[in-house]
Amino acid sequence: MTDDPRERRYLEPELETLPRAELRALQERRVLELIPQAWENAPFYRELWSAAGVVPSAIRSLADFQRLVPTFEKADVQAYRARTGDLYGGLLIASPDELTTVTSTSGTTSDPEPIPEIWDTAPPLPAISARDLWELGLRPGDRVIVPAGIMRGHYPVAYQALGLVPVFVDSWIGKGAELLRAVQALRPAYLQLLLPTVLELEKLEATHDVKGALSSLKGASFAGQPLGAVLTAKVRDEWGVQLFTYSSAADTGTAWECGEHDGYHLWEDTVLPEVLAPDSDQAVADGLVGELVATDLDNDAAPLIRYRSGDLVRLSTETCGCGRTHARQWVKGRKGDELTVGGRTVVLSDVWAAVEAVPESADGLFQIVRSPDPMSTLRVRVGYAPDRTGDLEDVAARLRASVAERVGVEPEIELVTNEKLLESSSSVAKFPRVVKA
Repeated sequence: MTDDPRERRYLEPELETLPRAELRALQERRVLELIPQAWENAPFYRELWSAAGVVPSAIRSLADFQRLVPTFEKADVQAYRARTGDLYGGLLIASPDELTTVTSTSGTTSDPEPIPEIWDTAPPLPAISARDLWELGLRPGDRVIVPAGIMRGHYPVAYQALGLVPVFVDSWIGKGAELLRAVQALRPAYLQLLLPTVLELEKLEATHDVKGALSSLKGASFAGQPLGAVLTAKVRDEWGVQLFTYSSAADTGTAWECGEHDGYHLWEDTVLPEVLAPDSDQAVADGLVGELVATDLDNDAAPLIRYRSGDLVRLSTETCGCGRTHARQWVKGRKGDELTVGGRTVVLSDVWAAVEAVPESADGLFQIVRSPDPMSTLRVRVGYAPDRTGDLEDVAARLRASVAERVGVEPEIELVTNEKLLESSSSVAKFPRVVKA
């Protein structure tokens, strides 16, 4: 460690602040290496590209790649798997016996997808998150809580590679009190928060000193559906926890906030992000909302190449206030979440604000129940905290008024407890805001 402030803040200063032109050149080199590999070894890509009349020799630049190579989505891989029986959906560019681990996606929008990985020191996804953990303030010797689960990567090895000390605690759903006791005893510098965990800790405020228990933390991360404004304020302001949220980088990895809390950094030496119109392959201008399309640049097992994520994002390539040059994204929602009710567009964020405005449902836990189009009624299933809820009919009436005022549509309100609503989630880490009837 030197006195260079860049090395104090950045784990890999040269890469994290690489000029845009050099980033672009790096991406082009990797793409031109990747195309023949995928053609030769991945039957899904060979079939997809052949159908589009594309051959590797036609791809001589990044511009050629973005102009000629077709995009695809998760349903295409699932259809290939169902048709061929190939567990990896035809994406594998290595021999199965070369794989080090196989983890999975969260399964929020469909069945979990297997993630085959090849690695030496640490898996690619957790390894690249080391930059984000360094930005959070973690340093060699710090203790970090390791939760249960295999979703998205094997993190303990990556923590150890960064010099951190993994502490294995059963901090999964329903273990809030045990987590607090472990944090008080072990004084870790970091833990991962999920929505159910935050809700459990909120309930424990009546009997536990939550702020005191969490005082050793340099920071905490939060993933899944973003916390609403009320719970975010509770974690950051009332509990005094420096909260870093992160999102998906189109299933190629993760994108984290830095200390500026102004967008999620996409590490562009590991992923090539594009923002395209949701209904075409037309590029969207920097700063406008479109669908995130991603290409893996560091995946030696089963890279995604021009993968349509379904995430609606705004992207900026301007240098961040933290000094990093990699693009940042702001997630605006999911492509499948657009709703029209009685001819009126319903914006998810407006419903969220309306639900949070009622004290009994201030946790912002709700689901819009989607019926086959055209929708004539806005049905909203809202979670409430029993310990601060009295007359349910009165709560429902205030919710109807709040939603009607902010959204412009009179809703049907179904009240269920927070715990009951969380049980309906198909994923351990993410809570779907729009569900089928």
